[in-house]
Amino acid sequence: MKVNADLHLHSKYSMACSAKMELPTIASEASKKGMELIGTGDCTHPRWLEEIKKAAISDEEIRIGNIFFIPTTEIEDIDRVHHLLILPSISKAEELAERIAPFGNLEADGRPTVKLDGCEIAEIAKDLEALIGPCHAFTPWTALYGYHDSLESCYGSMTDYVSFVELGLSADSNYADRIEELHRLTFLTNSDAHSPSTNKLAREFTQFNVPDITFEGLRKAILREQDYGATLNVGFFPEEGKYNRSACIKCFTQYTLPEAEAIKWRCSVCGGIIKKGVTDRVNELADFEEPRHPAYRPPYLHLIPLAEIIQMALGHASVQTKGVKTAWETLVEHFGNEVEALIYAEPEALKIVDEKIVNAILAFRKGDVIIHPGGGGQYGWLELPEHLKKNKAEPARKTGEEKKKDSKVIKKEKKKPGSQISFSDLEQKKAVETLKTDVEKAEKAGTKKTEEESSEKTAGQKSLFDF
Repeated sequence: MKVNADLHLHSKYSMACSAKMELPTIASEASKKGMELIGTGDCTHPRWLEEIKKAAISDEEIRIGNIFFIPTTEIEDIDRVHHLLILPSISKAEELAERIAPFGNLEADGRPTVKLDGCEIAEIAKDLEALIGPCHAFTPWTALYGYHDSLESCYGSMTDYVSFVELGLSADSNYADRIEELHRLTFLTNSDAHSPSTNKLAREFTQFNVPDITFEGLRKAILREQDYGATLNVGFFPEEGKYNRSACIKCFTQYTLPEAEAIKWRCSVCGGIIKKGVTDRVNELADFEEPRHPAYRPPYLHLIPLAEIIQMALGHASVQTKGVKTAWETLVEHFGNEVEALIYAEPEALKIVDEKIVNAILAFRKGDVIIHPGGGGQYGWLELPEHLKKNKAEPARKTGEEKKKDSKVIKKEKKKPGSQISFSDLEQKKAVETLKTDVEKAEKAGTKKTEEESSEKTAGQKSLFDF
């Protein structure tokens, strides 16, 4: 069975998180987004763990409505590297809390900081039969490749136990698969959400083929056992990430690597520190000029939240405006969830909202968008082509220096390298595979279906992700 999962987020007990990050709210909003499996986040925080227990059906099953939760936590080690742990049960989460409590204050933050290194944390994870991997591995702050040049440098003798790597918002499969040591690992795309807002929760997610929605089912998928595994990564265009390009952390002026090195990583505009971007860091670490994807690597689908597409189409300043909310709710209520509305809905069926929104969704499916890269802690942003804009006003956060760098704007290519695919690619892939499967079934049954009949959506197909 296929499930959409967001395995890294936070609770109201983590710093800089919304007070609305409570399990019932998370479950409700995740369902609207089209998720089935959600990480609890922060499972070592005493008060959050009590709330998890209240929602639990048993030690190993946590469910609210149609959303299954699995115990997860992000831990910061002594070197400031963040690790994601996925645990088999509530009792194992309790054991984890007991094991790391002597090394940090678990009540201070839902994301605990402990005086243990990556190897020691991985040893504890193995003892508890938990899965472990680095969070947002490429970002310059609190990440594996921000402080280490290899997995072994971080995890030492426990390197082979690491089973996944979280790509983060500034990287995708094409970035990561230029590094040979990552080829054996499953790639996760998660939201790292601090808010249940429509453009935060499940803004990135991973689709898995699992035997069932349990820890054991997820474990088999991440370890790629018995033909289970990740079937799709869904996430930002890497350029949208706030650390994709090398840039000043104060004024966000972007620099090429030679430019930054020449001025010794001090901004020539304001004197601030220039932080090395993910693109330049990957180029430093890369074993290959072009990505080499293992046979089991699933496609990576570039996606932005539906609310942000609506915001762009209407020319509104925020996803929280009444117009954006109304249109989003109309689509989600009609199609059942965001994934259905954004990916699968037929163009004619979308016409229950403003035509500008329909045109924007269709343009996005075709990859007809312009990307302004982010860096230095400022998110990149997308722009619709001129003929689809309501107005030509630039976002308020675009600085004068950024305007000078407009020549660096990237138009999304029609041909994607490696595993990078567009909505139209995915739709075509699904149509071809559905046709092939239906014809094979028909031949086995001794009947011949016409091409028209076989291309129809099957009863069990709910979205383009079911392929």
